[in-house]
Amino acid sequence: MTTARLVLKPLTESDAPEMVEVLAAPELYTFIGGEPPTPEALRARYARLAVGHSPDGSQEWVNWIARRAEDGVAVGTVQATVTDGGWHADVAWVVGAAWQGRGYAVEAASALVAWLRERGVAEIGANIHPGHTASARVAERIGLAPTGELDDEGEQLWRAQDVPGRTTVDEDPERTEKTR
Repeated sequence: MTTARLVLKPLTESDAPEMVEVLAAPELYTFIGGEPPTPEALRARYARLAVGHSPDGSQEWVNWIARRAEDGVAVGTVQATVTDGGWHADVAWVVGAAWQGRGYAVEAASALVAWLRERGVAEIGANIHPGHTASARVAERIGLAPTGELDDEGEQLWRAQDVPGRTTVDEDPERTEKTR
């Protein structure tokens, strides 16, 4: 998938060495926790994610490396965990510290959300630390709004508003039955 300035490609295990450098800044982990990955840990993680689904098949994993179209340099990742038979997706993004403030997160996350909507995903959300104003701005720019709810880790739940073609639970009796 391409955008005005980026090429988004499914991540592979072979992306790990380059992405270790993109993800190396400790400040990237201020709100999400953890620490910069080692090459071995990231290679193992990417090998698991590249499969594209959870071991039990209940989740589809969409993980893309965002690369600048002009030179192929990796700037970050976008991801979606698609659940509930393709009805719901939680999205996330990370842009390396050296490339922040240039609109790459909005551009990549917007492309991911558009792709999900084209596939019929009706509910799109994200979990964002209440103090992470940069991610909150990205979420707003891609059409998400805070719900006022917090998850178990204290992150704010954000959900898409007015998704084109969305059928709400109240309008879809079959969906309502599935969620009771």
